[in-house]
Amino acid sequence: MIILGVILLVIGFLAGIPVLWTIGIILAVVGLGLVLAGALGHEVAGRRHYW
Repeated sequence: MIILGVILLVIGFLAGIPVLWTIGIILAVVGLGLVLAGALGHEVAGRRHYW
């Protein structure tokens, strides 16, 4: 999810499409949140780790 967010950020920036930029930011933040929750030992969607 983080990689997809970064890809959308780059495409949105280069193409000048603000919607892709916004979606990229949201996906990157959600992905980082899931990684952080998994790293702290919290179950994410029924799994002990998320990557």
